[in-house]
Amino acid sequence: MKPVIALVGRPNVGKSTLFNRLTKSRDALVADEPGLTRDRRYGHFHFDNQTYILIDTGGISHEDGIGGLITEQAYLAIEESNAVVFLVDGRAGLTPADVDIAQRLRESGKQIFVAVNKAEGMNKAVIEAEFYSLGIEKVFACSGAHGDGVGDLFDEVIQTFSSSEAELDPANLTQGAKVAIVGRPNVGKSTLVNRLLGEERVLAFDMPGTTRDSIYIPFEHHGRHFTLIDTAGVRRKSRVNDKIEKFSIVKTLQAIESCNAVILVLDAQQGISSQDASLLGYVIESGKALLIAINKWDNLNKSAKDQVRKELDRKLAFVDYASVHFISALHGSGVGKLMGVVQRIYEASRKNFATNMLTKILEDAVVSHAPPSVGGRKIKLRYAHQGGQNPPVFVIHGNQTEKIPDSYRRFLANIFRKILKIDGTPIKIEFKSSKNPFEGRKNKLTPNQMRKRKVQQLIKQKQNRKKQSK
Repeated sequence: MKPVIALVGRPNVGKSTLFNRLTKSRDALVADEPGLTRDRRYGHFHFDNQTYILIDTGGISHEDGIGGLITEQAYLAIEESNAVVFLVDGRAGLTPADVDIAQRLRESGKQIFVAVNKAEGMNKAVIEAEFYSLGIEKVFACSGAHGDGVGDLFDEVIQTFSSSEAELDPANLTQGAKVAIVGRPNVGKSTLVNRLLGEERVLAFDMPGTTRDSIYIPFEHHGRHFTLIDTAGVRRKSRVNDKIEKFSIVKTLQAIESCNAVILVLDAQQGISSQDASLLGYVIESGKALLIAINKWDNLNKSAKDQVRKELDRKLAFVDYASVHFISALHGSGVGKLMGVVQRIYEASRKNFATNMLTKILEDAVVSHAPPSVGGRKIKLRYAHQGGQNPPVFVIHGNQTEKIPDSYRRFLANIFRKILKIDGTPIKIEFKSSKNPFEGRKNKLTPNQMRKRKVQQLIKQKQNRKKQSK
């Protein structure tokens, strides 16, 4: 098991900046704004040819509400860590909040290291002296933004682990199918993630925009490995003014691009909005396997449920391949079946099909419903083969295929889906026109052919003169 190092401290002391530097990534959102990080974020940190797990945490505070939940997440990270790097702000100096956090850290019994951050250009001995009053022996001045002193700090941190504890394997934390949980703000995405995990892994609070970053969480279900991605809620562009929210939305869209399957969470009480349709369109365009979870279903009476079902049939007709499930993330009803369905649609998106099977399906489809003629000429579709996975891509070869209408493309996609039993994932149909290999080339006649052609021309001329004389 890789050793775990937690980065903790009060808000805006530079934990996420140091996390990005150590993991050599830009995974954690960074801005000059307190309280930006809220959930625990995990990453791999490679140092001196060894691999460690690093945890970025939100700022510890005495606030109630969401601030209290962020603090609770930070203390959970401390409990599961082997060593703690306690970041303080060297330019702001020692604060009462730092003293309170230090007291709690000493009580944890963990190996504690004080990182006096933002110390670039300052006298290290002077800046470190003030923080020895925290009662923690190991104090290091450093700069997460510039890298000054970070090496010396972690030279000391890794001394607490034996070489057998640190692993050489730099495998990624994420494993199995990546499943992104997406939707508008406050539809219950984080609540669903916590319900699936069986623990309060991410913040779930009755306030839109609680989740700001995309959190990747390894997860095992019935012996199968997944990586759940809790994402920030996506609103209409016209309502997004905060730059942090803009970054959060970019992270969500990146999560959709990098995942294998998407669970789109809709609020049964709010119905399907234009923003839901827009987000759904982005998921379809990305070609990901899709499951639609209608959350807060238990709060509706029978007539309201019937009305929602009718609205779903009307507004989601264009995505009829998606599996729709009615759930309550808060109480757990219907949630137990979701990951089994996710595994099924993920496998469907990665299936391989033989060329002769696809060609036979194409031939039968053309016989039952031939493509429309173009300018009096028939479009001929000759054979099909698979051109990709996740989503399945079927490449069809023929002539004049660039003139095939979209309606016929959809017809073929539906035929392939029905016969091959592909559920929960879009099918992409690509056409390729066959080209004449001799197009543009002139046939060069031999001398013998040229003599024959002249003889034929003379014969024709003689025959024409005879006809005219008559």
